[in-house]
Amino acid sequence: MKTLKQLLADKLRPLAVVAPSDTVFHALAVMAEHDVGAVLVLDGEQLVGIFSERDYARRVILHGKASKDTAVRDVMSDRVAYVTYAATFEECMALMTEKHFRHLPVLNEDGSLAGVVSIGDMVKETISSQQFLIKELERYIVG
Repeated sequence: MKTLKQLLADKLRPLAVVAPSDTVFHALAVMAEHDVGAVLVLDGEQLVGIFSERDYARRVILHGKASKDTAVRDVMSDRVAYVTYAATFEECMALMTEKHFRHLPVLNEDGSLAGVVSIGDMVKETISSQQFLIKELERYIVG
């Protein structure tokens, strides 16, 4: 199975990021442009939050706020769980399952943002790894 570093290196898309002062409308536009369900919120180079479709539904729409008048900082999740490259896929999946979220930032050892993995990335890599293992076992058995 790949490492987190290898998985992020294989992802060719640029990161979907916004600033805390950006409007929710802008964040939604960035999500649509990148075809993702969450954006990372960076203050300069520092990760300060994450804003997801769930945040939009629960903190904007249900409270009657206007997306063009609401700053991301006012509705983002600012207690962001993250991992470093040392984390295993199993640890990432367990954290995402336990906390009920689909996007997990990965930080470098110096605390800078390395990237983000989604539950879809985790499932895809797990399936790929299992398929490889099955082929290797079949080759071993057939000899």
